[in-house]
Amino acid sequence: MYVFCHSYIRICGGINEAFKCNEKILVISAKLRPLLGHFILKGGVYLEVVYFAGGCLWGVQAFIKTLPGVMHTEAGRANGTSHTLEGDYDGYAECVKTEFDPTVITIRELMAYFFEIIDPYSLNKQGQDVGVKYRTGVYSENPEHLKEAKTFISERKDHDLIVVEVLPLTNYVRSAEEHQDRLSRYPNDYCHIPVELLSKYK
Repeated sequence: MYVFCHSYIRICGGINEAFKCNEKILVISAKLRPLLGHFILKGGVYLEVVYFAGGCLWGVQAFIKTLPGVMHTEAGRANGTSHTLEGDYDGYAECVKTEFDPTVITIRELMAYFFEIIDPYSLNKQGQDVGVKYRTGVYSENPEHLKEAKTFISERKDHDLIVVEVLPLTNYVRSAEEHQDRLSRYPNDYCHIPVELLSKYK
């Protein structure tokens, strides 16, 4: 029987490596339990979740799903006030729920990729898409994600010009099925992200 602590996970190379280190019964320490709350288990791999808003979500999802370490994406709405798709606009940002393997890719690396497809200086506008729901942002329930995202921005020379919001995720609603992997099914639909970027990491 083994007890895992933060230092043990660091030695093993991450949460997934820690759980691969043995096949014994795991006793999770009290300090580790809150950390595990920010992971989801899929196919024997612990994944983390972050939400990216970069204008129309069709292109953002098409791009993010090609990145190394990204295991699953979903089109949705972040930080609105409603829990349904019905009704008037409630302040949400179009976003892509991104499940990733932290042993393969980090938040800072995801941020670097994300900045390839957005205009970080443009407020509520990406390409031809204009409106508050098209604002740029990074959202998460994991405080460490937000810390890393803010550090990434603050270390850029142009940080004072950047209008990408970095906020805790307070609400998430999955978008309608017609928006899921839209460009995979309708590749000729409008997208503000250049085609060469969409396929850059395929």
